Parts: sequence; C-alpha cells; structure tokens
Amino acid sequence: MSAEERRAREDLVAAARSVADRGLSHGTTGNVSVRLAEHILVTPTRSSLATVEAEDLAMIDLDGRPLSEAQPSKEAFLHAAVYRNRPEARAIVHTHSLHATALSCLADLDPRDALPPLTAYYAMRVAALPLVDYCAPGDTRLADLAGQTARDNAAMLLRNHGPVVAAASLSAGVDTAEEIEHTARLFLLLHGQRLAPLEDHERSRLYTAQEGKV
Repeated sequence: MSAEERRAREDLVAAARSVADRGLSHGTTGNVSVRLAEHILVTPTRSSLATVEAEDLAMIDLDGRPLSEAQPSKEAFLHAAVYRNRPEARAIVHTHSLHATALSCLADLDPRDALPPLTAYYAMRVAALPLVDYCAPGDTRLADLAGQTARDNAAMLLRNHGPVVAAASLSAGVDTAEEIEHTARLFLLLHGQRLAPLEDHERSRLYTAQEGKV
C-alpha cells in the first residue's frame, strides 16, 4: 500500500466519523468516497460511518468495478458515475440526513433547485440543488441520472432518498452536506410561511466568491 493510499484511508475514516458525529447518518446509511487517480476508495456495504476502520474500506475503478476483497457500498456505482462526469471532484459525501431526506419527500419541489438559498452560508456552498428522480436502492438507472446531473452541479438531492455532494476535498464535502441539512431544516420550519430567499445575483456572487476556498 502506498503512502498516498494510507493517508487517503485515514482521511476517509475521519470524514466518515465526522458525518456520523454531526448526525448526518444513522445506522448503516450514508457513504463517503475519495478519488485516487483512476481508482475510488469508498466506505463498504453494511457499515456504520461511526465505526468503519481504514482496513474495511473498499476500492473500485471509475466504472464501479470492485478492486479489493472488501465489498463496496451498494451505492458505489453512484459515486463512480459522479466522478466520471465531474472529473474535478476529489470526494463525494452521500447522506440520508433527516431534514434533507424529509425535503426530498415533498411534492411540488422545483426540480432544478429543490432548496431556496435562505442564508448566505448556504449560498456560498451550493449553487443549486437539483432533484434527481426516484430510483430504488441499488437501481443502476441512478448512475445515468446522477451522472447527467453532476455534469453541471456539485450537489443534488435524490428523490425520497437524500443529498449527494461532490467536492474538491472530503472536508468541503462534509461541510456542504451539513449546510444542506441545516438549510433543509430551516425550510421545513418555515414551510407554509412566505419566504424571503436571497436574490439570484447575490447567491451567484457569494458562491463565486467562495469557489476555490473550500
């Protein structure tokens, strides 16, 4: 094992712990990955992000094929599809966090942007949160849908499922996933009230100013 892979395994476990510590996953839900050149290191199937260890992690290629004895998350194909279509991404965080998942179950969401920019902090991290059509767990159709969405979006919301964030680093991915969860909670608290989200030009300004700093 190279020093680079050893460090990546340590970083991925730290990110998984962070997701769990922030309450963004429960049980064995959620998965996190990091890209190493043409390979992907991903959390394994049926594992808790709170307890996964470096030696448990699985390796796949960019087509989602296993490269290690460890069995990858059953949603590893989703990670591979996003990396293929968003080559600048170096990390992916997928959670089933409570409020973001609740948001994904609401009717009449804007499919182009499911969550309005209620705060400057959200606008800094999320340019848009498009809604991806529902697919059953393990349904490989999701690879095409998420891959197409990832070409123009770093974050997305899977219908009746949860958010996916592609980022330049694991820390940025986890922070963005937490910001989506926090803003989803605000949105649900305000549901039924008249909203005053940020104007489009202000959201664009904030996001552009923040790019490259995470």
